[in-house]
Amino acid sequence: MISRQLVLTYLYLLIYVCLSSGVILFNKWVLSPKYFKFPFPITLTMIHMAFSGIVTFFLVRVFKVVAPVKMTFHIYATCVIPISAFFASSLWFGNTAYLYISVAFIQMLKALMPVATFIMAVLCGTDKLRWDLFLNMVLVSVGVVVSSYGEIHFNVIGTLYQVTGIFAEALRLVLTQVLLQKKGLTLNPITSLYYIAPCSFIFLFIPWYLLEKPEMDVSQIQFNYSIFFLNALSAFALNISIFLVIGRTGAVTIRVAGVLKDWILIALSTIIFPESVITSLNIIGYAVALSGVVLYNYLKMKDVKANQLPADNNPDRSTKDKKALNTYRPDNSMDNNDGTVIGGLASEAAAAAVDEEAPLIPSARLSYVTRTQTGSFSNR
Repeated sequence: MISRQLVLTYLYLLIYVCLSSGVILFNKWVLSPKYFKFPFPITLTMIHMAFSGIVTFFLVRVFKVVAPVKMTFHIYATCVIPISAFFASSLWFGNTAYLYISVAFIQMLKALMPVATFIMAVLCGTDKLRWDLFLNMVLVSVGVVVSSYGEIHFNVIGTLYQVTGIFAEALRLVLTQVLLQKKGLTLNPITSLYYIAPCSFIFLFIPWYLLEKPEMDVSQIQFNYSIFFLNALSAFALNISIFLVIGRTGAVTIRVAGVLKDWILIALSTIIFPESVITSLNIIGYAVALSGVVLYNYLKMKDVKANQLPADNNPDRSTKDKKALNTYRPDNSMDNNDGTVIGGLASEAAAAAVDEEAPLIPSARLSYVTRTQTGSFSNR
């Protein structure tokens, strides 16, 4: 008989795939001037941040689902604020891209995420420039270029917005490692949003006031509160599903689910939005890019195993690792009262914790860097 734990694992993976795809398609539908006709991506992002901040406040302060960390003003100013700024930027630019390019093409451009994260990690000194990894990044880039060349409705502005959002997200991931981990902070998706969402909302207020508020005053947009509530709830539920998936699966399973989700999403987008057309060059280029990502992840996995061998031969280190793993409860991750995620899977949570669209490939890539350097990586 199939065990209950296995059934729950696949159920959580299914929920993650559905929510991740649903949030992206929902955002596209809301922002598209052809459908819901709400072309204000900063406003939509601010709604998400406000909703997440309010819900996490009740979960942390009122219902005590998780405990807040010891956050000082210095840590908040030097860590949370810069991370929130790049988080807000990545969501702003990423959502704005929906106004100009299709969901399918956006997913293809997201294959550049490992490239952007690798570049930022090298520039920040958290990873080394190696020719084998560099060649894989070239392969990914070539695949994305081919895919872009095959895009029928190619739009320069939309592409620039999406690529800029990707690099902002990559810098956020690296800053999370460089800043928060040096401070010893351990956050899960709930506490991450508790600290980051309000700050991101404030950062978005200035561009909203300058760029979108005047246009909203002129157009006199009527808010459909039920639509925006469901949209924000879906985005928040996605973060919770990430937490559940991370607690039950390994890095390989998560990445396979992410790739499967991307292909499903590309297919669904062409059905839901008929104006979105996929060409053979799109598919060939995206397949080439994904092959580069797979090879890159394989090389990083080999690095992790190579660096774990000396630690396994150290009795003291082995004993400490076992104690740490014993404190991690994958079956009850949300009830961990100290608000931490401990053990090998924590590194997967670190980079994907507060992403509304949860880019799993870069989060897995960043976890390799951290495991190589520090042995484990706690969720922010």
